[in-house]
Amino acid sequence: MMRGMIRRIIAALALSATPAAAQDAPPPASVVVAFDRERIHPLIVEGLANKASGRPVEANDPVRIASISKLIMALTTLRLMDEGKVDLDRDVSDYLGWQLQSPYNPGKPITLAHLLMHRAGLSDRAGYIIPLGESLQAKLADPAAWRDTGPQGVPSFEYTNLGAPLVATALEAASGERYDRLVERLVFKPLGVTACLNWVGCDAGMQARAVTLYRHTGEVARDDPAEMPPACTIPVAEGQGCDLDSYVPGTNASIFSPQGGVRIGMMDLAKIGQTLAGLERNGFLSNRALEEWLYAMINAANDLPPEQSLPDFCGYGLGTYGLIDAPPCRDDLFGDGRERIGHGGEAYGLRSGLWVSMEDGQGVAYFTTEVPPPEGEVETAAADPRETALMARALGAAGKP
Repeated sequence: MMRGMIRRIIAALALSATPAAAQDAPPPASVVVAFDRERIHPLIVEGLANKASGRPVEANDPVRIASISKLIMALTTLRLMDEGKVDLDRDVSDYLGWQLQSPYNPGKPITLAHLLMHRAGLSDRAGYIIPLGESLQAKLADPAAWRDTGPQGVPSFEYTNLGAPLVATALEAASGERYDRLVERLVFKPLGVTACLNWVGCDAGMQARAVTLYRHTGEVARDDPAEMPPACTIPVAEGQGCDLDSYVPGTNASIFSPQGGVRIGMMDLAKIGQTLAGLERNGFLSNRALEEWLYAMINAANDLPPEQSLPDFCGYGLGTYGLIDAPPCRDDLFGDGRERIGHGGEAYGLRSGLWVSMEDGQGVAYFTTEVPPPEGEVETAAADPRETALMARALGAAGKP
């Protein structure tokens, strides 16, 4: 009893020492949406979409979802494969029109599968944003864009962002379509989703509902109203006009930020989660594409030595990986021991995730803002206490322990 009274006194003293403005400050913008194969419903919707205007965030306000964009890129690739326009195991140089190979692994072809699974031997040391007016081919000619894979010359898994512009550019070259339009045609439109990349293609109404991203220190990081159209929303080289009309598909799809530039609301992102949960019966992917997607994750997980403790990106397949707390994986974001698949995101003070249980089709789509940057080099889901606390609240809101 005495111990409890002391705790209450300490808590009261801490509260009285907190400035009134801090007590009244709204929480960081956060949205968590739960779904199963039939239903979608918000669990947590709180904070301000923009602090200057005081506009509260709503459940389907569009936000930059960071690396979940890679999952959407993988679905686009598989759908284009179903159209017979790309082969996951073909040398990607055939699509790009120029030779792509690692200086540490000369003569060895690099495929779409290698790039989507982060097994192409790439490195982000040279950067991965190639503005309009600059050359993707020149970026890949930089030795810093590659990592030494050792004497065997077989690249192991290493998460990088540079592979995404290569995949997106190859898809453009193979189809003759701009990457943003490919994603709209093959993923967003069939699923009834309203979304875009780098705000290209999103109408004024959607732009007006954008969630501004803030860093944990409070300054604007991304998508402030001043940065929205008619301002240029794609990376552009110095002296280059912001003109997509003259862009030639298949030259540099980095301008659409395929590694992290999708803007989408959580209600719409949950529709993509529902599609993942029902892939074996909804016909969104052919049986062949579905098998490619599933076996890539299984083979990646089986490729891990049993003694290796891998806390992040366990079984990273084609733009998708697993959350599970079982050797050699150590990433149980939800703390309930259930296995889920999907993708997480971390950028500009945001943490996000799309996770679904293939066993019962239940999942969540979420984001939270003003999160400190990760201590390591990767965006491990369970590594951030704010993210794990948000998921614990969400499970509580859903009536689960």
